[in-house]
Amino acid sequence: MEPSLHESKILITRGAKQAKALSDKVIALGGIPIEVPLLRISCKEEAENSQILHNLHRYKWIFFTSSNGVDCFIQLMEKYHLENLQDIKFAAVGHKTEQALKDYGYVPSFIPSIYNADVMAAEFLKDFKDEGPVLLIRGNRSRDVLPTEFSKHELSFDVLEVYETSFNYDAKDQLNELLKKNEIDFITFTSPSTVEAFVEMAEVIPEKHYVCIGTTTEQRALEFGFKSLITPQEFTTDSMLQAISNYINRKEG
Repeated sequence: MEPSLHESKILITRGAKQAKALSDKVIALGGIPIEVPLLRISCKEEAENSQILHNLHRYKWIFFTSSNGVDCFIQLMEKYHLENLQDIKFAAVGHKTEQALKDYGYVPSFIPSIYNADVMAAEFLKDFKDEGPVLLIRGNRSRDVLPTEFSKHELSFDVLEVYETSFNYDAKDQLNELLKKNEIDFITFTSPSTVEAFVEMAEVIPEKHYVCIGTTTEQRALEFGFKSLITPQEFTTDSMLQAISNYINRKEG
């Protein structure tokens, strides 16, 4: 059965730059997207440790755990007029991050079987435990799974923070007006940060169906007491929408 959202109203809480792509998918599946970007993503204009950028040749691997990291890293590369990456291997947390790398002409050599940092660390250390040093490209709210696991296994690594995620408080009134109308069918969370921003800004947490992109986001939602959670087996936005469609079909069946 072809997936269909049956004109369900889907609240999209991710940053504005990424929201449109998800909205287009919702429309294509017969749903009604409502964008309320609760996050702001901003690339850092200067590298806190430019020495790392000027010594990229010493790293065997560069790790990316988001497409934001890819975009902002490349911006810094261009700012510092750096180009020599041909001898470095890339790791991407999932297909979206992989595609972001390919858009710039780079192909990752490693992608975990499940798209989260826990599996990424475990599978990389199993197959490449002696292949350091590694450079971790991160944002200010990135989890510490990779640094913790790499330290535990004595794999040499450095960290470069290239973007910042902050709450978009300008969207607070819009969010609460929508929640008061009680017309939303599903609320999507595409990262733990979207969960945190929603809890921070929502005056009332409604009893709705909350759709999490993966188990890490799901766990953060559970920590805040969310109960009606839908989480796909594959951690992508396409799978999120498929999971919503499956839920609707089961309910109507």
